[in-house]
Amino acid sequence: MATVRFGVLLPTRGILLSSRERPDFGPVLAMAETAEGLGFESVWVGDSLTTSPRLEPLTALAAVATRTRRVRLGTAVLLAAMRHPVLLAHAAATVDVISGGRTVLGIGVGAAVTAETRQQWEAASVPPAQRAGRLEEMLAVLRRLWTEPRVSFRGQHIQLDGVELWPKPAQRGGIPILLACHQRAGREAQFRRAALLADGYISSTDSPDEFAQTTRKVREYAQTAGRDFSNTEAAVYMTVNLDRDEARAKEEGQAYLDAYYEANRWGGPWGPVGGPSIIVRQIERYAAAGARTLIIRFATYEPMGQLELFAREIMPAFV
Repeated sequence: MATVRFGVLLPTRGILLSSRERPDFGPVLAMAETAEGLGFESVWVGDSLTTSPRLEPLTALAAVATRTRRVRLGTAVLLAAMRHPVLLAHAAATVDVISGGRTVLGIGVGAAVTAETRQQWEAASVPPAQRAGRLEEMLAVLRRLWTEPRVSFRGQHIQLDGVELWPKPAQRGGIPILLACHQRAGREAQFRRAALLADGYISSTDSPDEFAQTTRKVREYAQTAGRDFSNTEAAVYMTVNLDRDEARAKEEGQAYLDAYYEANRWGGPWGPVGGPSIIVRQIERYAAAGARTLIIRFATYEPMGQLELFAREIMPAFV
């Protein structure tokens, strides 16, 4: 059986669902500390400005960095094109310094443009039609700001003139970047970007069969470009409700995701639900499809019990 590294999504949106007016950050820190103690390899936070409100991801990770010592600290996924590249490079490098070099950025171009998501991009003064082009330029700019003493850049969306940015990340060569790839999105450019511009790829909506196709496409683009695919990180963001009572797991998971997205999203890309054997089978399918990092989101308002059960009864099968 393939060795798989496990991460967990911290509830930076979940605490706002519990109390939007006075969210309590304590459960986020407690879950990060517990996950590290249980042997999880990484902890992750999501990103959304106005569509699905949550804590700002890099600020949250900076706080988590001070309460952990070993786990990687990731974004799954960051809407990088919504931010100014110099400010993003500075914030991410600062988190990397605080954490002693444990940061990884999962970055995505964002979901399909709807009236709601359009409003979010326009609130950040970024036309949605510019997302992909701006993202590609940002990847080049981030790499250079993290590794070069002074950066000038002339792109269609980004212009810099002799910018000197400090601190540099603690990780020599800069912070690893994973790019979001989703087979069902149907955009070929995403696979090319991941293969040529990133250190890996991450999917949140691919089924195991779809993820196998994603892996094949990224590998093909990398090989055509002469890039070594063997060190490419392949990650899946997997939503579960872990409960031996399958009916209860499905009911609780559905209620949580209905509130999370303010729409019925259970089923399709989200799942599985039920006891440990059901979850293990799905992870085995993802591992066979090429996944080596599994980021687990527990679809529940009380994730700590499921976190401990997952570590006790699921993780040992993949060591």
